[in-house]
Amino acid sequence: MLSVQHLHAKGRRNDLLPPTSLLARRGELLLVSADRQDHRTALALTLSGRMKPTQGRVSWDGDAGIKRRRLASALVDSPSVNEPEQHLSVRDLVTEDLALIPRRYRGALLSKPWLKVNSFEDIADLWTEQLAPDRRVELLTALALANPHTDLLVVDSPDRFTADTADWLPRLEQLASDAGRPLAVVATVAAIPAGWAGPAAAVGNAAAISDHPDGGADQHHDGLSGAQENDVTLADVDEKDLLRETEDAK
Repeated sequence: MLSVQHLHAKGRRNDLLPPTSLLARRGELLLVSADRQDHRTALALTLSGRMKPTQGRVSWDGDAGIKRRRLASALVDSPSVNEPEQHLSVRDLVTEDLALIPRRYRGALLSKPWLKVNSFEDIADLWTEQLAPDRRVELLTALALANPHTDLLVVDSPDRFTADTADWLPRLEQLASDAGRPLAVVATVAAIPAGWAGPAAAVGNAAAISDHPDGGADQHHDGLSGAQENDVTLADVDEKDLLRETEDAK
């Protein structure tokens, strides 16, 4: 389970991430909305252990250390961080991503058999920029899960390529509810889709909670638990510690 309490990241002038609280359980898909792309990406980076917050507490299965969370998480398709380069073919992208898997789990993972086993042969020769939104999400999440240690999937703005939720929502729901490998799946989105009845939260919700006259929370659309009432903070860090830690270029 991923627990986030009053997470906050300050920038040089404005907040990189307004105060936010959320809870993501294995077997569930949590959607977190934010109008701004930089807020969505800052949250995705922080949840996956790629960026340090100024304040707040993030824990994975009760462990507040960043190392375990980073090893357990996969950051998927984050703009300007680890989104696929447009000049790469799908075949080359798969080769590069499989090479990032820890050696003891990699075995003889080569692009051709992996593409065949995972039913991506039909797109192997396409440039990544040519991928349809649904196939893009399918491919990048499958690559993230090639690492057997991945238990937390953080998908950054899958809705930025399409207005049709059918292109990404069913895939993420399927991954979260897979009984054979139950994952905690978090997707940052520009807006919560109409009719969504699952867990949801919004960037900046912790600020709204703290300003509430009775300290309560709106339980309809916040994805929080009672633990949010305990404002546990880390020591303030220097602003230079908020710099993004990017993954290897793909």
